[in-house]
Amino acid sequence: MKITRQKHAKKYMSFYKYNFGFREPFQVLLDGTFCQAALRNKIQIRDQLPGYLAGATQLCTTRCVLKELESLGKELYGAKLIAQRFQVRNCSHFKDPVSGSACLLSMIEEGNPHHYFVATQDQDLATKVKKKAGVPLLFIIQNTMVLDKPSPKSLAFVQAMQANQLVPEHQKQSIEHLKEEQGLVKESENRRKRKRAGGPNPLSCLKKKKKVQEIQQPSAAKKKRKRKRNRAKSEAKAVSVQLSVKA
Repeated sequence: MKITRQKHAKKYMSFYKYNFGFREPFQVLLDGTFCQAALRNKIQIRDQLPGYLAGATQLCTTRCVLKELESLGKELYGAKLIAQRFQVRNCSHFKDPVSGSACLLSMIEEGNPHHYFVATQDQDLATKVKKKAGVPLLFIIQNTMVLDKPSPKSLAFVQAMQANQLVPEHQKQSIEHLKEEQGLVKESENRRKRKRAGGPNPLSCLKKKKKVQEIQQPSAAKKKRKRKRNRAKSEAKAVSVQLSVKA
């Protein structure tokens, strides 16, 4: 059962990495219900979650979640102590705190640009998270942490993106990152572009023709000179023959 759960988590993580640009360290937003469930089931979130997600994680929460736990009193005192150990992310409710679920929803607005995971046991919050594309959902069941499968909203978003042949900016970055990991970028940079064999330069052809003409001209002049010499010799011979005949 554990091996199957790990395989599913690996498959889902690949989906979010390649389609929504998730990278390590994975940022996980936790609410009070998740901390309370982890305490009840004796789950060490900080130790177990990186192994389950197969990567470094940053556990974080918000001021609204901490204030909500404080207002609930002694029943959730242990959950408050766990949440206080995590990093506190700034939210827009500094002056007017809201409920923990409303605060976490505001953190994943506008396409979840910070690539947050949401860890909660609140069914109402989980339903609202599933209506947003590209937001992984974590929950605890049977004393184990589980990464929920991609929501229909996320699947529809990826299918529409593939149908329109659109490549978002974060996916371009993920592709470049994968190329760097595989060493493909360095190889492509080191490769030299081979020059295709092209035709001769027309200017060089003109120069060569001029040289050929210059070379041909003196040869033609030499031939003319030789012809003149041959005529002179033949005329001299004719004169000598005539003189010998007269004599």
